[in-house]
Amino acid sequence: MKILKNILAVILGIVIGSLVNMLIIIVSYGFVTYPEGVVPMGMGDFFDPVAMQTTFDSIKANIDKFGFSHYIMPFLAHALGTMAGAFIAAKVAATKKMVFAYVIGAWFLLGGIVNALDLGMGFVAMGIDILLAYIPFAYLGGKIATRK
Repeated sequence: MKILKNILAVILGIVIGSLVNMLIIIVSYGFVTYPEGVVPMGMGDFFDPVAMQTTFDSIKANIDKFGFSHYIMPFLAHALGTMAGAFIAAKVAATKKMVFAYVIGAWFLLGGIVNALDLGMGFVAMGIDILLAYIPFAYLGGKIATRK
């Protein structure tokens, strides 16, 4: 039974973390002005893979136009999505709760690296995101979930 609960912890951590991440990104399109050519995704496009790919392709084609302000909301989405997922995983896990929080952090870190490389993000933006968003916020989510 413990193994099933731990598997559920990972699945829920990934799902909840992904939802938080995507919601923050989608909401950010409403108040962050992105460079011309970027096609923002709306709430109605949340489960539309074609719309998501169109947005991704437009970001990739225009990433060289992004400034510091364009990276703030994605950083928050990555950090808070990871923290939410790690929190849920640590709360649900039957054993070794912090290990499961770190598993979620590693999952999102891997996704972040792949995404950053695919988009062609700048070295500084990619470094800040990779070093500060995933593992530190997984730790924070796990610690909040396990404190007495």
